[in-house]
Amino acid sequence: MTKPKVLVTRRWPRAVERRMEEAFDLDLNASDRPLTEAELRDAMGRYDAILPTVTDRLPATIFAGSSPRTRILANYGVGFAHIDTEAAKSCGIAVTNTPDVLSECTADIAMTLLLMVARRASEGERELREGRWTGWRPTHLIGTKVSGATLGIIGFGRIGQAMAQRAHFGFGMRILVQNRSPVPAEVLARFNATQVPTVEDLLPECDFVSLHCPGGKTNRHLMNSRRLDLMRPGAFLINTARGEVVDEHALAQALWFGTIGGAGLDVFEREPRIPDELLGADNLVLLPHLGSATRETREAMGFRVLENLTDFFGGRAPRDRVA
Repeated sequence: MTKPKVLVTRRWPRAVERRMEEAFDLDLNASDRPLTEAELRDAMGRYDAILPTVTDRLPATIFAGSSPRTRILANYGVGFAHIDTEAAKSCGIAVTNTPDVLSECTADIAMTLLLMVARRASEGERELREGRWTGWRPTHLIGTKVSGATLGIIGFGRIGQAMAQRAHFGFGMRILVQNRSPVPAEVLARFNATQVPTVEDLLPECDFVSLHCPGGKTNRHLMNSRRLDLMRPGAFLINTARGEVVDEHALAQALWFGTIGGAGLDVFEREPRIPDELLGADNLVLLPHLGSATRETREAMGFRVLENLTDFFGGRAPRDRVA
């Protein structure tokens, strides 16, 4: 029986690639660079399955006026806002993602950013590396205490709950939650958390705000200038969700004018391009999209894709189908 022809758009952990090669007629993107829209459109006529990542943009124009060979887009990652799922569905193409397996490590990075920006760790490291440290003194790099502070979490799915676990049980933080749907009382009780109705209700009450909501059109620029102005002057914004959730120009203004205390970002609106106005902000910690970047998690994501593909081509419903 002929194996399905599958394209992996970026290099994956080798352990996953080997398993994929055993199961499918596999092509790897040896250059490990993002494919262009033209290359992706061409691939849809030559492969039974394409395995994209967040670096691959699949807007409606890729699907328009075509009769693709591709039957499934098995996304490597939990977020799929880079795929026009309605356009894919109209072409009879299934879309899957990889939930669950990256929640813990993404929450770890969110807490890392929170601690780094609160305690001015990046500023301190730059000072040391540049040879500017003159020794200990009582007023040097005074930061913000994390233990016992109030954390607002926007988006209380698996990653948001993993963040609450770290903050509440690790640092005794008070947890406020804003979520698009009611959170079960027993889930809130697990973290002694309180759900508030709107983002506007949450922001003025928090010392830290961590974003764990989906990306896409609905949440584009969720954190805009008006909402940033609602934050406390010394509060910190953490984003490990999607870059488009934050208006980067508005955030840069808030950082430069000191209307908030600082921010920590692992994701950006136009990755890998970062605006100069953000790069120059000392009260901002920047990481290059490391949320899921552990060997265990990146392999688990790949094997989850393999499960979805195996089920799909075996005539079974993939458990992670989103379209």
